[in-house]
Amino acid sequence: MLAGVSVDYYIRIERGNLAGVSGSVLDGVAAALQLDDAERAHLHDLTRLANASAPARSRPRQLPAPEVRPQVVRIIDAMTGAAALVVSECRDVLAANALGRALFSPAIAGPQERPANLARFTFLDPAAREFFANWEQAARLLVGNLRTADGRSPCDPGLSLLVEELCASSEDFSRLWAAHDVWRHRNGMKTFLHPVAGDMELAYEVLELPADPGVVIIVYTAEPDTANAEKMERLALWAADDQPAFGGVQDR
Repeated sequence: MLAGVSVDYYIRIERGNLAGVSGSVLDGVAAALQLDDAERAHLHDLTRLANASAPARSRPRQLPAPEVRPQVVRIIDAMTGAAALVVSECRDVLAANALGRALFSPAIAGPQERPANLARFTFLDPAAREFFANWEQAARLLVGNLRTADGRSPCDPGLSLLVEELCASSEDFSRLWAAHDVWRHRNGMKTFLHPVAGDMELAYEVLELPADPGVVIIVYTAEPDTANAEKMERLALWAADDQPAFGGVQDR
């Protein structure tokens, strides 16, 4: 009744028979179920997938590897008081400014054969449970982002391979992936237990790049005149003095 559709029609939708279902009907269902923006968008994504032809759904698309434009690198390098990462939908770290490399040094430091990946770090590296003060929350948000990306690009072979790898290697990832929760990574607070700077509560903002679909800039900042701001300054000094080598991340 709340969705404005008959019981039989709603049962048909629940069973995945979405042929001909209009956007207004989906919006009615979303309103009745009190879905948030991310869940509503995911519902529309799943409907578009279900209405696609079978060959189109099953055929993997060979997507080019995301590249970071020089203009984007200049933007993050100009953020001297903030930690900035350029991240793909698969959570590959494609580039980082000096403070971003220092903040995420446990995840991206050292030589790597492929780009550092925040999902692999979170679920496969024991250091992640020390780095994220609230590991369970960080893990849920990350999986929610991957689930949202999977709804938008279900034929992305890189994302599919990442999910298969993590499901096979991590019981925690498999458990969270099975929950089918979706999330849009936009802004919030996150607490880190950094090996050099100590515990830091930072605000983050996600900046979308319309010219680069699937690539975002994540910026971490500290509240001015706080202990967190002092720790960020200490981290910046450490990054300038130590000059650690970061593999798989553009260093410009």
